[in-house]
Amino acid sequence: MAKDLAYLNGVIAVKETYLLGSKLLKFCEASADEVFRSLSECGFGRNAARSAFEYESLLAADERDLDEFVREYAPTSAEKTYFLAPRDFHNAKAVIKAKYSGGDADKMIAPQGLIAPEELIRCVEENNFNGLPDCLKKACEDAVALLSDENKTAVGANIGVIFEQAKYKYLTDACKRNKLLKSFAVQRADMTDIISAFRAKTPEYALDNAIMAGKVTREQLLEISNGDGNRAISAFENSPYKEFVKVCVEEKQSGRPFARAERIRDSVETESLVGRRFELKAKEPFVYYVLRRMAENSNLRIIFVCLLAGVEENAIKARLRAV
Repeated sequence: MAKDLAYLNGVIAVKETYLLGSKLLKFCEASADEVFRSLSECGFGRNAARSAFEYESLLAADERDLDEFVREYAPTSAEKTYFLAPRDFHNAKAVIKAKYSGGDADKMIAPQGLIAPEELIRCVEENNFNGLPDCLKKACEDAVALLSDENKTAVGANIGVIFEQAKYKYLTDACKRNKLLKSFAVQRADMTDIISAFRAKTPEYALDNAIMAGKVTREQLLEISNGDGNRAISAFENSPYKEFVKVCVEEKQSGRPFARAERIRDSVETESLVGRRFELKAKEPFVYYVLRRMAENSNLRIIFVCLLAGVEENAIKARLRAV
């Protein structure tokens, strides 16, 4: 294992030289065409696009390359599961929703995770989910049962909660021997529940839509949903989420749409590693590299959208995720 990791870390050291790094901030000061030319010159996304308006093709190509890297080099199944399995839950949900709403599943399906989308489509068409991981199988069966029940009114949010709960249970179980990845899954679940509770119109809605796969309790979510910011902060007095809750309270009171809170949640993995990036060991360099690639692609998408829409430089930088 040590020899394999030594080789893997050597591969990563080479690949890190192609990361965009500080160029992202400079891109915010340029035009969309200038950014596109710069990326083309370094072969980003295998030059899969012809202009800045085709930036999604460029990003999709780079994301496919990253997926292949994860499939080939993931040190254990835990890393492969953490980065790829969430798409299986998304895709299964998309196919089921499309079947019962008459929508086009092809437009909603994400790139392949651990399971081929064609396999998920077959499972839904045959209404037979045997062979899928237990958490995904149960989520599919529960969603189909809800959508098939004429006595219940199923809405998108209900189906979404079923798959979110199943996804995080699957991730925490699959990564239980990898403390780092399990902690990431727990933090993301907790922060998502906290944001959802602040958005909830009633305490009942907050609890009904909670993931509850982390350390946040029902009592804490109820304190959030009662609308008193001070009580919400007090409920997290001895919690690592206290400062995060303060951000949510501030955004709630100012009427903002929790954009800053969402950026903090979406950057939680990278932020937890960046402070000790020179001390990473064993499988951590692999995780850190993949997270940075993912964050850079997310930021490039933000930059292109904003530049093409004429958004001002500082406003673009304020939207970026941590890298």
